[in-house]
Amino acid sequence: MSYSFITYELAGRVATITLNRPEKRNALNGEVVKELTDAFNTAGASDAVKVIILAANGEAFCAGADLEYLQQLQRNSYEENLADSRQLMQLMQLIYAHDKIVIARIEGHAVAGGCGLATVCDFSYAVPAAKFGYTEVKIGFVPALVSVFLVRKIGEGRARELLLTGKLVSAQQAQEFGLINRVVAADEINVMVDALAKELCDDASANSLKLTKKLVATALDLPLQAALEEAARQNAVTREHPDCRQGIKAFLNKEKPVW
Repeated sequence: MSYSFITYELAGRVATITLNRPEKRNALNGEVVKELTDAFNTAGASDAVKVIILAANGEAFCAGADLEYLQQLQRNSYEENLADSRQLMQLMQLIYAHDKIVIARIEGHAVAGGCGLATVCDFSYAVPAAKFGYTEVKIGFVPALVSVFLVRKIGEGRARELLLTGKLVSAQQAQEFGLINRVVAADEINVMVDALAKELCDDASANSLKLTKKLVATALDLPLQAALEEAARQNAVTREHPDCRQGIKAFLNKEKPVW
């Protein structure tokens, strides 16, 4: 699939998916969501990809839905709006449960749906000038999809504060809330994110990363005993995987495994 609103690059087992509508502040519409979904599926299907970086060109990371898109939604039927909402739902679910590690490199404001994208990534790093917020209530809308992920990520109390007020917070506040991992200087963020991606590629088993993500994502969905049983099952299954055998052998031989 050729892309009009994003770019896709692969280098050294790292796929970089970049929002590329700087003139529209990388705002989302149906076509952007389709392209992002295709790009994440492409990265997921490739054995050459181990880590994904989600980035954006221009001054904003993502400003949420664009104005033309919002106008179109008002003319849609309920069925059309439900289908459209499910498309965004599938993208967020895809990123959240992706087999590969996803790192957001945020070099501008992340608002509404754009903040939602940052929420569902495994790691999110932002420059000090970036602001974050879910502003939907201020235009009579609801932050419906992102609320499901945000409550899991930062807890109900802080999620209520952000979602109900619709306020924008600084990158430092977003870090304190647990929304992002760290604030990184603008002239250092590229190097830092690239170094993390390389570290994950070089120092961790792809199978272990995938299964650990799955365990974390499903831990809150199951009763305690069921979650422990699933963890025990994954533990046993992983012991038979070639990566585990290779890793243990290398550890015992005081060697570095090649992942």
